[in-house]
Amino acid sequence: MHHTPNPIWALPFLTILGAIATLPLIHKTAHAWEKNQNKFLLSVILSLITLGYYGIREFGFHDAAPGVASVQAVLEHAVIKDYIPFVVLLFALYVAAGGLRLNADLQATPTNNAILLGIGALLASLIGTTGASMLMIRPVLQTNSERTRVSHTIVFFIFLVSNIGGLLTPIGDPPLFLGYLQGVPFLWTLRLFPYWAGCLVTLLAVYWVWDWTIYRKEPYPALVADRTMIKKPIIRGQINFAILPLMILGVALLVPGRSFGGLTVPDHSREVVLLVLAGVSLLATPKAVRIDNQFNYGAILEVAALFLGIFITMQVPMEILKSKGPSLGLESPLEFFWASGILSSFLDNAPTYLVFLETAKTLPVPAGVDSLKLITGDVASSLLAAISLGSVFMGANTYIGNGPNFMVKSIAEQSGVKMPSFFGYMAFSVCILIPLFIVVSILGL
Repeated sequence: MHHTPNPIWALPFLTILGAIATLPLIHKTAHAWEKNQNKFLLSVILSLITLGYYGIREFGFHDAAPGVASVQAVLEHAVIKDYIPFVVLLFALYVAAGGLRLNADLQATPTNNAILLGIGALLASLIGTTGASMLMIRPVLQTNSERTRVSHTIVFFIFLVSNIGGLLTPIGDPPLFLGYLQGVPFLWTLRLFPYWAGCLVTLLAVYWVWDWTIYRKEPYPALVADRTMIKKPIIRGQINFAILPLMILGVALLVPGRSFGGLTVPDHSREVVLLVLAGVSLLATPKAVRIDNQFNYGAILEVAALFLGIFITMQVPMEILKSKGPSLGLESPLEFFWASGILSSFLDNAPTYLVFLETAKTLPVPAGVDSLKLITGDVASSLLAAISLGSVFMGANTYIGNGPNFMVKSIAEQSGVKMPSFFGYMAFSVCILIPLFIVVSILGL
């Protein structure tokens, strides 16, 4: 018998998302929130509350019996099947990308800057938005180090490299990998190419015009220094150019339960391969490369600490949505695009994607409509496309919409770039991105 949880039990999930969205912005809590052990402690406390609920309620989780069996079922579903593959993938890409270093100081013309942003956006779908951001932010900063106004370039970097560029593969952005774990085919996101290309070309064109107007007003000494202090691009840690494609192939081909090379792929073989390749990257990359990249595990440990709580506590709202999804009134791709996008702007876009995917799966798929058969239900392809676009694109609307956003902001500020405030950044996104997304809504959904 199916049981719909009381909405009050969704509070742990809402609490952890609220903490992510607000605590870094409050002066009294910002310093404490920087410590990963505090994030982990919050995750554990909220997870225990959720597990306690499943342990005492009358009905079990899915088909499990009430009590201990129900708690075990939650842990298997949330931690073993979803959390571990998710974190292992991000860790492996983080390690490999952190072993690459591109040294470059080009002349900081609008064209060269646009080329660097375009390269970063292309890489985002291949090595992930986090990996591409780590690789490209320093050459962009180095190239623009002689210019006096740089913050607009970093804002567009966050738009293009840290978010929108990652749309084309499950590797690209965390929400899409969660969809892959739910059964979305690895190459399915390639059908979103027209949206990806249209938004990238538009944003690069807007950026070029914007940067040209600023470049013309740069002080003459700054322009002279920029023309003089040029360094040809040098790539170090090249071994990782071989490791990253192997990681991508591992994710695409090693799907548990499917046949590969005449054998059935065992559970967790994908994660084992990714960890082995990450180990090879750590051993084979010269230490000086990671030192110059200021490589550390802080960012990935933050993801691991927070998402442990997110994956466990989200089971309650998932159950609620599975039961009540049709009553939310969301039906069209346009509604799913904006609903998932607005929440992805202020909450983390990965759990937001899953919440709306669960909602979409509760809606009947009309006869003749293209659909996908996922692990836990069918979903109309048009709704899945809208959720994917909303979650990935609108994660760029604020600093807290997607993990790499704050990382890029922090690196830029450490390099002396004065970045916009939280609301200053939103002024950019409201004026530039929202009109673009309205066009996407009118022309594409």
